[in-house]
Amino acid sequence: MTAGRTEGRHDQASGLDERQPVDVLKVLADAQKAAAAVVDAALADIAAAARLAADAILAGRRLVYVGAGSSGLMAMADALELPGTYGIARDRIVILLAGGAASLEDLAGGYEDDRDLAFNDASAASIGAGDCVIAVSASGSTPYVLAIADYAREKGASVVALANNSGAALFDGADVSILLQTPPEVISGSTRMGAGTAQKIAFNLFSTLVGVHLGHVHDGHMVNLKADNIKLKGRACRIVSDISGVGLDEAERLLARSEGSVKTAVLLAAGVEDASVAAAVLERSGQSLRRALKALG
Repeated sequence: MTAGRTEGRHDQASGLDERQPVDVLKVLADAQKAAAAVVDAALADIAAAARLAADAILAGRRLVYVGAGSSGLMAMADALELPGTYGIARDRIVILLAGGAASLEDLAGGYEDDRDLAFNDASAASIGAGDCVIAVSASGSTPYVLAIADYAREKGASVVALANNSGAALFDGADVSILLQTPPEVISGSTRMGAGTAQKIAFNLFSTLVGVHLGHVHDGHMVNLKADNIKLKGRACRIVSDISGVGLDEAERLLARSEGSVKTAVLLAAGVEDASVAAAVLERSGQSLRRALKALG
């Protein structure tokens, strides 16, 4: 079996355990920076993936995040943030982590090799035409992830493949391939380090651009956030105030009238008579606050 770049030896690894602690950390930190830098080469592919994902949501379909081990945790972290940050309904997001909940207590390696488990998980999730599957594997050869990607293609779903090895099997047949060609790990094969860092950055960029495409970002504000705690309710008030120019007290009053919807509150501040009319304006504008405001003249 040919080892990929993720299993290679780092040129600073020799004698690492004999160095002073700060020197060890300097090597590790430099490796993290080098891993982060590779994301730049993948920006066009990340953009294409975000367009696919946004189109799936706009068509009433789902995003299905698939992974195993530490790569799966990166995928899960991104998926779990989408409802709160961008107000995407939880039932539009599916997370398939090899081993499921058991992997959150023990990242046992055996799950990632189980293709039958993958088939059962994909079938139970009812992956189908129009869904967008985001499959991640540092090596690009994880059987669980490959099996679900194959299943998704057979069912007519689009597949975004993200891996850290060039020529990864996961890229075969993918609609969009995102190569994050990170250097060998300082701790050989420990892909939670450099590979995981690059994956986390790529996921952050991907999901943020999805939010932009869906009309949930306005001048750097998350205007479709789910304000379900004190901190986020305060943030929602500040967002409404910043965009509309009203004071915080007025912003709070408008949010109460709009049942917490930032977009609706901003439209009320702009002169729309009530929340139902604001909702209709947003619907005609494809949920884009900017287009809705322009439509008001």
